[in-house]
Amino acid sequence: MAEDKKPQVKEKEGSLVKQALPKIKPGMTIKVHQKITEMGPKGEKQRIQIFEGMILAIKHGKEPGATITVRKISEGIGVEKIFPLYSPNIIKIEPVKQAKVRQAKLYYLRDYKKHLREKRVENK
Repeated sequence: MAEDKKPQVKEKEGSLVKQALPKIKPGMTIKVHQKITEMGPKGEKQRIQIFEGMILAIKHGKEPGATITVRKISEGIGVEKIFPLYSPNIIKIEPVKQAKVRQAKLYYLRDYKKHLREKRVENK
């Protein structure tokens, strides 16, 4: 049987629980696929937007309220977004690279000008 690539979502005690979250760590460069709903003159449109950046922090572990802070540089300006991991708007998270870091919270990267050593992550 063919498996579909969408993450499995179950309802557990009134809350949604995603099944297929990859192992993510601070310092990892990831692509977050987010569902965006736009209202236009022709009605409601939905599209998938990809935000690629490095994880600065993971908060609240694997709780339903868990979040990740992702930072990218867009046209010379740093942009940070906080994504709730178990939001129904987060379609997929795919790892790209892993940087060598020694801290759990990487807020120092906001002012850091050098590059970190990175290696590619195998997609499983």
